[in-house]
Amino acid sequence: MTERIADIRTEAEQAIAAAGDTEALENVRIQYLGRKAELPNLLRNVAELPPEERAATGKAANEARKALEQAIEQRTRQLAAVELDQRLERDRVDVTLPGDPPAQIGRLHLITQTQRELEDVFIGLGFNVAEGPEVETVYYNFDALNFDSTHPSRLLSDTFYVQPTPDIFDPNALLLRVHTSPVQIRAMEAHPPPLYVVMPGRTYRPDNDATHTPQFHQLEGLAVDTDITLGDLQGTLLAFARAIFGEEREVRMRPHFFPFTEPSVEVDVSCFNCTGGLTADGLRCAICKGEGWIEILGAGMVDPNVFESVREHGYDPERVQGFAFGMGIERIAMLKHGVPDLRMFYDNDVRLLEQFG
Repeated sequence: MTERIADIRTEAEQAIAAAGDTEALENVRIQYLGRKAELPNLLRNVAELPPEERAATGKAANEARKALEQAIEQRTRQLAAVELDQRLERDRVDVTLPGDPPAQIGRLHLITQTQRELEDVFIGLGFNVAEGPEVETVYYNFDALNFDSTHPSRLLSDTFYVQPTPDIFDPNALLLRVHTSPVQIRAMEAHPPPLYVVMPGRTYRPDNDATHTPQFHQLEGLAVDTDITLGDLQGTLLAFARAIFGEEREVRMRPHFFPFTEPSVEVDVSCFNCTGGLTADGLRCAICKGEGWIEILGAGMVDPNVFESVREHGYDPERVQGFAFGMGIERIAMLKHGVPDLRMFYDNDVRLLEQFG
């Protein structure tokens, strides 16, 4: 019996050495060490042998089994290393090739797209684009724009001041601008009339809901010349509304109040989603709430007191007139593209952002 075990061991070792891959080696393992193989059956049947043969046969069979297991393990490592090298050579990746699919190169955010579209409209109407600092002084943000000393916008609850304990009446106190209107003053200080300029940029207010965020974007406009009237303002805003919302749009003005304009107006555009407040299927329009008009911005004729702040730069309120307007860029984007919540612009959700390539 021990001679047969030796023959099996020799035969198995030769088969192990001859195995060309791990699959062939697994077949060898099953053939010589599997449940139905001869060597394991010999071990299971040792108890049936004559007593004088049991010890020698059991020892030889165990030694053969262990030797074959070690040989298979060693040969497995050898074959696995060879196969890995072959696979790496076969599946070599050229990292200089473009991705598959090619990586997206990105796109402008919808807010940036809308801002540039607005700038293009007003550049086409003869306006220039101006920018100013986002950290402003009380003077430029409030005083020069004719804000009363008791105006609620000056309060700590309505404005982000830079200093921890600011003097809100100090003209040099620093704050995050609440509108881009300070750029109007800076533009007039830098350029004598006539002046036609729009001022886009980030602004800051402590608000946070579906239509307000602590940081948002505005685009304001200023036109100063001789003989400018409210009719010029209306014509300018009509051209803007039709360029952004469609050629069928109309605008209307409603009386309002702003510290830096007099008279002041709220400006509405006729709804682009319905007719007279009702949709094509006779339902109340969800965009204009059945009014047929959508509020889009505030405007008015520049208050003479604002010109007094820059009189020394050529803006004599007895000689020049002007109009100003301001709109939220996010609001324009929401209306034009049907985004229901302003905060979605800042969620960085690519499912939303990828819709506007």
